Amino acid sequence: MPEANEPESTSAPEPTSGPGSTSGVEPTTAPEPTTAPEPTTGPSGELSGELSGEPSNRTDPASESATEPEGRPAGDNQPGEEDSGARTRMVDAVRHPRRSQVVVGVLLAALGFAAVTQVNTTEEDDTYAGARQQELIDVLNALTVTGQKQQEQLEDLESTRDELREDTTRNQAALDQARDQVQTLNILAGRVPVTGPGIRITITEEGDQVDVDDFIDLIQELRSIGAEAIEVNDEVRLVAQSSFEQAAGGLLVDGTLVEPPYVIEAIGEPSTLAGAVTFARGPQDAFESDGATVEVTEQQEIEIESVVQGPED
Repeated sequence: MPEANEPESTSAPEPTSGPGSTSGVEPTTAPEPTTAPEPTTGPSGELSGELSGEPSNRTDPASESATEPEGRPAGDNQPGEEDSGARTRMVDAVRHPRRSQVVVGVLLAALGFAAVTQVNTTEEDDTYAGARQQELIDVLNALTVTGQKQQEQLEDLESTRDELREDTTRNQAALDQARDQVQTLNILAGRVPVTGPGIRITITEEGDQVDVDDFIDLIQELRSIGAEAIEVNDEVRLVAQSSFEQAAGGLLVDGTLVEPPYVIEAIGEPSTLAGAVTFARGPQDAFESDGATVEVTEQQEIEIESVVQGPED
């Protein structure tokens, strides 16, 4: 079987005329179109189109594969086309990343972050890597001394704090005590009203007038047993400087006439105050010997509202 010869040029072959015409000589008149006969196979296995009077549409596969556009060798691609295709694939990968590409990107980002962190840590840890042993010992000693000084300062501050707290506590205690003393003195001086438990003594004259000395003895007994405040007939507040005088129709107490029955109220421990009045041959017996009756009752709450006016009042 004869080998197919490659065409000498890439130009298409000139059409052949109908039967009886000579190859290469242009016909004088165009032949009438006729129906193309069925192609036949030549001895070489190629289809023959000469009987049709027109150029054959089929070409040799060898010549077809070898035919390339003018200006470049067969089998070579333009560099611009390769670059354009690569850019297109890259843009498509960025705009529409696949799952595997996303996973790989995340892993690479994590790996880069870990590498940067490790480098920073290594740089920080290498602060004293190049120091000599003596230099490290000096640094350690300096840190120890600094720590001891700070501890001493902390202890001094804590000691000062404790002293201030103690001073504050002592000052507050002294202040509270002073307030209590002022309150007690105001009560004893009769300058403020008082409320508290105590006793109420009612002395009623049956015939003769009670002796003023018996009245004074009763007040003294109540004061000595611990009475905080004493009041007579809700009118007169008794204090250390109070005075008693016999008067017609009653008793003159601190210049105020008090008429019977005499009601004496005293604030203090009720049972103790009551015992100071009712003991044998005590104030109660003295009043009863004068012909008066004495009634003593213990009270859980007594209000003494009368006060003594001072010089500035």
